[in-house]
Amino acid sequence: MQISDYFFLFFTVFAAGSIGFFVQKNTQFWLQIFLSFSGAYIFGITMLHLLPEVFAKLSEEAGYWILLGFFIQLLLEQISRGVEHGHFHLPHQPSGSFAVQIMTGLCVHAFFEGIPLSNIGDSHLFYGIILHHAPAAFALVVLFLSSKYTPKTAFFCLLLFSFMPPLGATIGANLQLSDVTEHRIISVVIGSFLHIATTILFEVDSSGSASNHHQIPWRRLLAIAVGIATAAAIS
Repeated sequence: MQISDYFFLFFTVFAAGSIGFFVQKNTQFWLQIFLSFSGAYIFGITMLHLLPEVFAKLSEEAGYWILLGFFIQLLLEQISRGVEHGHFHLPHQPSGSFAVQIMTGLCVHAFFEGIPLSNIGDSHLFYGIILHHAPAAFALVVLFLSSKYTPKTAFFCLLLFSFMPPLGATIGANLQLSDVTEHRIISVVIGSFLHIATTILFEVDSSGSASNHHQIPWRRLLAIAVGIATAAAIS
């Protein structure tokens, strides 16, 4: 990664989160559309690009690391409460511990996803992380403001979250990890991607209620199709 890539990674996530300070009404509809696209794109690049790469390098060993990443994401979601999926879970009485809990889960997740970026130089992983963290940053800001936290607190948390992927990439560059170790880390990230993407794609409809007939609204279906097509078109 070049210096410009680090800044691009930071500012893209930060800019997406900053929108939450100005647009807080009727956000669920557009957030669901963008999440559908990003979830489909992440699923597409995982299946078409990342999985073949790690299995070619690690063989059947990759499957164990992928399962580990999937399980780790399950645990982190208990801390972050699903904000990385763009969900809004508002506590009845938000407290300081609520903010710490959310930020701990998100920052740990974002940090470890950034570690393999600098050495691998995989553009699919790079853009997958951006499309995953951008809606998460937006949801984070809206969640904090909706929970009656001050804009200053929301801004600080957004800044910290946006800084985590570049920090992980910087530390990863200085660790001088072996190629095998880097692909093991990517396999863990893949497990996380699979959990996040499938959760987004199979969640409730944009109104927030479960569909009685398990039908996906056509707008979300179109966004999913575009996301898959974009992943397939990128070589």
